[in-house]
Amino acid sequence: MSYRADTVVILGLGLIGGSLARALRSSGFSRRFIGYGHRAPSLERGVELGVIDDFTLDLDEAIEQADILVVCTPTLVAADMLRDILPRLGNAPGNPVITDVASVKGNLRDAAIATMGAMPPRLVLAHPIAGSEQSGVEASNAQLFVDHRVILTPDANNDPAAVELVRDMWASTGAEVVDMAVADHDAVLAATSHLPHLLAYALVDALAQSPASEDIFRFAAGGFRDFTRIASSDPAMWRDIAIANKSALLDAIDMFSAHLAGLRQAVANEESEQLYTTFTRAKTARDEFAAILAGRGKRTRG
Repeated sequence: MSYRADTVVILGLGLIGGSLARALRSSGFSRRFIGYGHRAPSLERGVELGVIDDFTLDLDEAIEQADILVVCTPTLVAADMLRDILPRLGNAPGNPVITDVASVKGNLRDAAIATMGAMPPRLVLAHPIAGSEQSGVEASNAQLFVDHRVILTPDANNDPAAVELVRDMWASTGAEVVDMAVADHDAVLAATSHLPHLLAYALVDALAQSPASEDIFRFAAGGFRDFTRIASSDPAMWRDIAIANKSALLDAIDMFSAHLAGLRQAVANEESEQLYTTFTRAKTARDEFAAILAGRGKRTRG
């Protein structure tokens, strides 16, 4: 069998890293999968589950074995890891490509440039728009990325061959791969992912502290369950995302806060026409979004 890359090293073996290893093994993209981390038990579990073939606790050893290094740690940790890894790559015999899965790109680009003086040619930043409220390598799933998008944010200084290798890697998982500028990525994700998570956490936290919290949660209906589902996500990961994407997230919060204040005034003043107009406009936009998702799924499966 001809492999696109012989050895993929996963730096941080959790849900995303484990799912990527499973997907790449299933597709035949790579022959060998190595895990790296600071704690042996989770890496040993990855070997037991057949997610990875071997692991190391030595970063230099991980780099030396890699054709592709994938940083699968939380966003702020990923920036620290790049600062640690990038200066070592010059000594790596195979000149590996390095990429990541973080939800914020600006802080990683800035960390890389601050460390190396320019964007490294073999560093291709990426973000799979896929996940689960579950975490850990036990939750990994080879189908996690199928029919989902992966965003690449290639830099003008990138080696085109490195970009294409990362693009092919994600395409082999069943994902649709698209390109965006770093700033556009962070603004869009702040509005569509980071703000909704923040709102879900805020709502559940506020209601949990209410004197009526027991009854609130006992009698909550499906709408509450669906809206607040994402508040079960990993708090540490979302804390890091909020800090890493601070500027774009604050813009999204301010936009939403102004809109919410307008709705509050409409409710207080019983402005039924304003409320109906807002709700109708939102329903139309949501229905159009649902149609886009349905069409995307059909195209991917076709």
